[in-house]
Amino acid sequence: MFVARAHVPEHLRPGPADRHRWPFTVPAVAQLLDEGLEFAAPVSLLVGDNGSGKSTLVEAIAEGFRLDPYGGRASARAGRPNPTKTPLGEVLKLETTAAGSRMLAGPRLKKKGFFLRAETAFAMTEQLGGVPGYWAEDTSAMSHGEGFVTVFKAMMNAPGFYVMDEPESALSFTACLHLVALLHQLGRSGSQVVCATHSPILASTPGADIIEVGGHGYQRTTWGELELVDHWRRYLDHPDAYLRHLIDDQGHQEEQRHAAG
Repeated sequence: MFVARAHVPEHLRPGPADRHRWPFTVPAVAQLLDEGLEFAAPVSLLVGDNGSGKSTLVEAIAEGFRLDPYGGRASARAGRPNPTKTPLGEVLKLETTAAGSRMLAGPRLKKKGFFLRAETAFAMTEQLGGVPGYWAEDTSAMSHGEGFVTVFKAMMNAPGFYVMDEPESALSFTACLHLVALLHQLGRSGSQVVCATHSPILASTPGADIIEVGGHGYQRTTWGELELVDHWRRYLDHPDAYLRHLIDDQGHQEEQRHAAG
């Protein structure tokens, strides 16, 4: 492993006024400020719903390891047009292992790491195919899912520190299974992965440390105890139990609009 812990040193913690501003009002971020976050396994999965703060955490962790926060390699010279760090990234520090310290102190081109974020990955697949140091395939001619899989295989092919933010966004069920296999392989081959996801498939990666993120902050749990998994099970068994409230509400609103018109 390369990173043992993410934390905010006491002298960098925001004051009372700033603690009432985003992102420090997010429960998971507030907990990180107070307690820090230990990494207990080569693959760490931050699992939670939209708005839970998991993406805010992984982006700051990527910045802490000097990965391109726009999405890209550790050795990239250029990333997003505005290189300003996120508010959490400005104060977050990483406690690295000996291997992590050696990598960060080594030559730029020897750094092995990659940050994949769903928001910018589509643009990367359009622009970086054939560029030296990336991948040879023309991913602009592929579907988004095929392009993502090509990026995974090309950029995560050696021990390194890899951060992913909702990589499942473009993937089919089968492609998600292949990504689970890749995550498991990376964890066994000397890499470290920190991944934010709301996919019950990715959350099932064998041996992964599952950290559930939500209104409570974050806590370690198991796949079978994830609220996300429970909801998917219930929905797949009885979709009408979830949909009838939405569909009935929409129908009632339509009736009201027609009556008012």
